[in-house]
Amino acid sequence: LILTRPLSSLFAKENLNRMSEQQLNLYDRLINEPSNDWDIYYWATEAKPTPAEFENDVMAMLREFAKNKKREQRLRQPDLEYLFEPPR
Repeated sequence: LILTRPLSSLFAKENLNRMSEQQLNLYDRLINEPSNDWDIYYWATEAKPTPAEFENDVMAMLREFAKNKKREQRLRQPDLEYLFEPPR
């Protein structure tokens, strides 16, 4: 959980405000249906193949985010204030 929560929280902070309603529904399903957070982490980091039912554009976005091409430090979850920030 230490690794998976910051990844999904930081992904949410960066992406939720620009997702379509369909993408938001896919993201909601992704974070709520798998019984193990580690599965999402393994799929996002490509350590394990993503099951067909979760293979979609949101998973592709999460995989790209997990690559951390900007080499950002991602050691902690963001503060929840981002939920109340106006969209960029």
